[in-house]
Amino acid sequence: MNLSHYLYIFNHITSHGENRQGISYFEELSAWHDFDGYTCYIGYKDLTMTLYFHGRFSYDYLEKATLSAFTKLVKNKLTEFKVI
Repeated sequence: MNLSHYLYIFNHITSHGENRQGISYFEELSAWHDFDGYTCYIGYKDLTMTLYFHGRFSYDYLEKATLSAFTKLVKNKLTEFKVI
């Protein structure tokens, strides 16, 4: 998947999720950004995905299985939203 897919998911979480103390929650996913909005984050269980301003992204997770589950969940959501 490419960055635009993850940005779509980020936008969906922040637009349709429940906002609590600066973090938006939508089903199993959460999303937030830093103070200036240039760095965005998507959370899932023990995983945090960081979306950087210049088109890069990275993952930080404890369990490798979480990354696989996150990737599958995001792909399913994009299919559900008819993005891919």
